[in-house]
This record gives sequence, C-alpha cells and structure tokens, in this order.
Amino acid sequence: MGSGAGGPTPLPGLHRPGSPTRPPGSTLPTSWGHGAPCSPASAFCTGEAVLGARQETAPQLPALTPEEKRVLERKLKKERRKEERKRLRESGAAQSLPAKRSGAQLALDYLRGWAEKHENWRFQKTRQTWLLMHMYDSDQVPDELFPTLLAYLEGLRGRARELTVQKAEALVQEVDEASGADPLPPGKTQRIRQVLQLLS
Repeated sequence: MGSGAGGPTPLPGLHRPGSPTRPPGSTLPTSWGHGAPCSPASAFCTGEAVLGARQETAPQLPALTPEEKRVLERKLKKERRKEERKRLRESGAAQSLPAKRSGAQLALDYLRGWAEKHENWRFQKTRQTWLLMHMYDSDQVPDELFPTLLAYLEGLRGRARELTVQKAEALVQEVDEASGADPLPPGKTQRIRQVLQLLS
C-alpha cells in the first residue's frame, strides 16, 4: 500500500470516516458548507428553500386599533342579524311573531289600569298625551270609556290642564259661531262641553 506526502491513498469504493456518502454524480447541499448547489430531489434542500420563501413573502398584517375593532364587531353583528331575519322570512317564523300594539291600544290599556288601580300602573306622559288629543273622538275613545276618562281628567294638573281648557274653549267658540249645522261630528260637541265644565 503506497503512501505519499498527503497520507495513504484511499481504496476504491471506500470513503473517509466522517465524510457524507452520496451517489455518484450527486451534489452536496450548500448548507453542508461545500458551496455546491442543492439537488432538486433533495427533500432537505427543498423544504429549507420553501420555508425560507414563505418567511420572506408572508404579508405582515397591521394590528387593528380599538376603534377599528369596534367597527368590525358592529359590522359582523349587523350581518348576523341580517342573516337571522332572512332565515326567519324563509321559514315563515316572522309571520307568527305577535303583532305590536298600537298607540291607541296602549293608551286605553293605560286608562283601564288607572281605573282598576292596578298595582303595576304608573304615570306615562305619552299615554296621557294621546288621550288628551283623541278624547273627543268616539272612534278612538269608545263611549263606554269616556266616563272613566272624565274621572281621570279630574286629577289633571299644571300646564296640561291649562292647555286642555284652552282647547275646549276654542272648540266651543267655534261651535257657537257656526251658523246652522254643528260643524263638529255628532257627539263631539257634547264631550267638549263636559270636559270644559269639569275643568273650568
């Protein structure tokens, strides 16, 4: 076995201990430090290259401000409500929902609750205002409830009482000045005079 200045000559087919084995004609990955390009079939090289490319090309999303988060949340809630209404319409459930009571129904129930001294009754200016505006109309306030309304008006105080008297006086004057037929619907004049007599 010959030897030279550089040490013993390796036998064919053998490799030095610690040296990586590779098939003939293949190239070493650059990460091994030999400067040779990676082989396309190398899973190690390919995975490393793809990972690096993803890291370089991944977009950096800016952080949302608190105001932007609130806007986004409101938008999502609105979309969810829209979808829910759509589902209700499609299933026909929207038609089975109880109908909302009108202002007239609420005001008359308010008056009945007062008359019955219901424990849950409480003063509501909106309901009182409706009654004062429509109390001369028998279509809005039935005749059977008008005596109850007169009793309720006995407790009317302050500016509401003053305005009610002024309106009644103006209507009575209109009737008195009219020549011939009563300009007001039947029964309305009688109600006006009753209210004026009660509050004057």
